[in-house]
Amino acid sequence: MNDKEMSVYEHLGELRKRLIVVLVFFVAALVASFFFVDDVILYLQHTAEAKQLTMNAFRLTDPIKVYFQFAFVIAAVLSAPVLLYQIWAFVSPGLYEKERKVTLSYIPASIVLFLAGVSFAYFVLFPFVVRFMNQLADRLGIQQMIGINEYFQFLLQLVLPFGIVFQLPIVVLFFTRLGLITPELLVRIRKYAYLALLILAAVITPPDVLSQVIVMIPLTILYEGSIWVARIGYRKAQRAAEREGSE
Repeated sequence: MNDKEMSVYEHLGELRKRLIVVLVFFVAALVASFFFVDDVILYLQHTAEAKQLTMNAFRLTDPIKVYFQFAFVIAAVLSAPVLLYQIWAFVSPGLYEKERKVTLSYIPASIVLFLAGVSFAYFVLFPFVVRFMNQLADRLGIQQMIGINEYFQFLLQLVLPFGIVFQLPIVVLFFTRLGLITPELLVRIRKYAYLALLILAAVITPPDVLSQVIVMIPLTILYEGSIWVARIGYRKAQRAAEREGSE
C-alpha cells in the first residue's frame, strides 16, 4: 500500500467520522424537536394567514405526516451549523491559516442569511401568496377546503428555498476565493443572471406582478451584493497569491 493510497483511505476515514458526528447530532436534534414541534405547528395554524383558511385532514395519516415533516425540518435546521462546521473542518487542513479563519466566518454568515431568507419568504411573500389565492378563489366562486398536509407542504416549499437562495453571496465568495469565478465574470453575465432571477421569481410566485416585484427586489440586491463580495474576496485572494509567490 503506497502513501497515496494511505492518504486516500485516511481522508475517507476522516470523512466517515465527520458524517457520523453530523448523523448523531441530527438524531439528537430530532429527538429534541419532539418536545416543541407541537407548539410550532399550533403557532403556524394561528397566524393571520392560516386563520383565513379552514384546515382539514383528508387522510387519517395527515396529522402524523405533518408532525414528522416538521420534526425533520427542525432537526435539519438545528443540525445545519454542525454540518457546516464539519465540512469546514474536513477541508481546512488544505487551507492557509488566514484562509481557515476567513472560511470559518462563513458559517455564522450562512446561518444569518438562511434565517433572513426564510423570514423574508414567510413574513413578506407568503401573506401575498395566500391573499392572491383567496382572492382568485372568491372571483371564481370556489369554496376552498384546505388540507393541513397540503397547506404546510406548500408553506415549506415556498419558505425553505429562500433560505437556500439567500446563500448566494457566501457561495460566490467561496468560489471566488478558490479562483473559479471572478467579479468581471459576474458583471458580464449580469443580464443573463437577471433573466434567470426573473424566471425564478415568476416560478415561485403566483401570476401577480406585485408579488414578482417583491421577490425580484431582494434577489437583485443579493446578486449585486454578491458582485461586491466577490470583488473583496478576489482582491484578498490575489494579495495572498502575491505573498505566496514572493516567499
